[in-house]
Amino acid sequence: MNWKQQIKAIDQSGLEDRVRRFQSRSVKGEAKITALHLALSMIDLTTLEGKDTEGKITQLCHKALFPCPDLPDLPCVAAVCVYPNHVAQAKKQLSLTSVKIASVATAFPSGNSDRNQKLQEVRLAIDAGADEVDMVISRGKFLQGEYAFVEDEIAAVKAACGESRLKVILETGEIGPLEKIRLAADIAMAAGADFIKTSTGKIQPAATLPVTLVMLDAIADYHRKSGRMVGMKPAGGISTAKTALHYLVMLQETLGGAWMQPDWFRFGASSLVNDIVLQLLKQSQGAYASKDYISID
Repeated sequence: MNWKQQIKAIDQSGLEDRVRRFQSRSVKGEAKITALHLALSMIDLTTLEGKDTEGKITQLCHKALFPCPDLPDLPCVAAVCVYPNHVAQAKKQLSLTSVKIASVATAFPSGNSDRNQKLQEVRLAIDAGADEVDMVISRGKFLQGEYAFVEDEIAAVKAACGESRLKVILETGEIGPLEKIRLAADIAMAAGADFIKTSTGKIQPAATLPVTLVMLDAIADYHRKSGRMVGMKPAGGISTAKTALHYLVMLQETLGGAWMQPDWFRFGASSLVNDIVLQLLKQSQGAYASKDYISID
């Protein structure tokens, strides 16, 4: 496909007006509690640091299963996301639970590596037991207009994933205007992405409501043409329950109820867990708990 001919104009003013309408929606009472439980169940709890240790991975997995001991009825998060060398430990900790094991790969976060090395890293994660792989596209190639290279590489990674699901990270803060973000989303889906994802969380700006809306519109158009559902994962910078509810409103009104589940929508926002827990404690106990009440990791 000649991707240069597929670039679509984006009405930024109209897009931002739609976002403001989503932000004006009010979710209260039991509906708010239900929505916060849903948001919690959609989180990929993540640690991707040089200081990751076995103890830190163990703590992360425990928090994934039990976000708050004082609220035992809370759902688990959707997944724990780690580097490939920590997948086996996370898999051992979370076996026989509903929490998926995700692993970043393909020279995360830069994507600057030889394709064979990228595929080797993907296979390492899969062989260790990863249920999902979060890859980064080659932004340098994309910015040079080598769109066929980007498409072929995503397709190769998808093939290496086998039965595991592939989330394709566009790193929207690096690839330019909304039109280019839409193009990258279209390329990723055509190449077989199971999810498209905004960001690594290492670059600013990361996820924003306008960028996510562009990607949701791309998913809607792709679904109408192909009949295949593709998931969405905004990642980076989503730290409050209020913002998460805005994303859920936008998801519902753009893609509909079929996408309102962890199989098709994720938040890459580990700090979001704590704010959701604080909001639910407020609903349960009538007063806000201190942020120090909840573990950081």
